[in-house]
Amino acid sequence: MEIKVTAPLTKEDASKLKAGDIVKITGTIYTARDAAHKRMIEDYNKTGKFPFDMENAVIYYAGPAPAKPGSVIGPAGPTTSYRMDSYAPFLMDHGQTGMIGKGARNEQVIESMKKNKAVYFAATGGAAALISSHIKSAEIIAYEDLGAEAIRKLYVEDFPAIVVIDTEGNNLYETQKAKYRTL
Repeated sequence: MEIKVTAPLTKEDASKLKAGDIVKITGTIYTARDAAHKRMIEDYNKTGKFPFDMENAVIYYAGPAPAKPGSVIGPAGPTTSYRMDSYAPFLMDHGQTGMIGKGARNEQVIESMKKNKAVYFAATGGAAALISSHIKSAEIIAYEDLGAEAIRKLYVEDFPAIVVIDTEGNNLYETQKAKYRTL
């Protein structure tokens, strides 16, 4: 069963999601990779502001390729999430409730997710063209000088993802490994 998720994602809605849920996200999400995360935090520490409203925000760890003529965006697959691990707790402490990427997260991120009622979604690596078909609009809103790593505001419809780590810290990367060890 697929669950419809709306972004921005409230803590209440995030708390309803469980590890293993297959979701389709509709609404506004933002792209940001490690260079943008670093700069967002540096700028926040100077100005007290982020380049977008962090409250209930969902950040997609992606650096989309340039759009071909007539396209909204180029291929936009997920990047490896651990590169954002040193920044993620700070952003969750300031309201972020959702992250989309691929790969495992460290214990500090998982503890921050539990504390802040946030979730981690996995998008399928290698499916960048398919994923980009769910992106209906894309606009660079900050750090254009970072090229593919600039922050983009995206409007997505039925963006496919799986809840990998939920607000209680249940983690498919751990439970599924244990499950297959017993086979």
